Amino acid sequence: MKIIELKETITASNDRDAEVLRSELKEQKTLLVNLMASPGAGKTTLLERTIQDLGSKYRIAVMEADVDSDVDAKRIEMMGAKAVQAHTGGMCHMDAGMTRRALEELNAPESDLVVLENVGNLICPAEFDTGAGKNVMLLSVPEGDDKPLKYPLMFTTSDALLITKIDVLPYFDFDAEKCIERAKKLNPRIKVFLVSSKTGEGMEAWESWLSDAIDSWKQ
Repeated sequence: MKIIELKETITASNDRDAEVLRSELKEQKTLLVNLMASPGAGKTTLLERTIQDLGSKYRIAVMEADVDSDVDAKRIEMMGAKAVQAHTGGMCHMDAGMTRRALEELNAPESDLVVLENVGNLICPAEFDTGAGKNVMLLSVPEGDDKPLKYPLMFTTSDALLITKIDVLPYFDFDAEKCIERAKKLNPRIKVFLVSSKTGEGMEAWESWLSDAIDSWKQ
């Protein structure tokens, strides 16, 4: 009996498509950031704050990927940024082909930064290259500091980790130093930011890193 490894075939094809898309975005000088996190980690709230702070400096657009609804896209549009809602039809991630279709709807060359707010979970999105120039993940304080042990691939594939909702640190048993240590053991190059989108604490450092990434992508 012959066994066909379908996942390997699918991911290999997607990797090729993602590399082509990444090259095209580089030529267009549009940075695509793949934002990944569990549901409720604060992705949309972080984007609202980031758009508020950087929207006058950069042209920002957002792709909201969800199984259904358009709630998040409406929130982003209220901040003055262009947004498109991508329904994945039950799929738990975005791949390069799906990302390309959403970028076409946004007319990506008109933007300095496009953020893909990926489907909320810590497994599937880490397995599929979207063609992004940067991969960023959020981990909220209420989720616990053990997530690097449980979902190592997500931390390995991310360029930056944002530990969010730090304003509630006093109310949760969350060891930030231990979490950072675990993340850096998996990925020594990962940049870590402790932020609160609600209070603004830590946002300046994150936005400085993001600004540098956008400017470097244009060179």
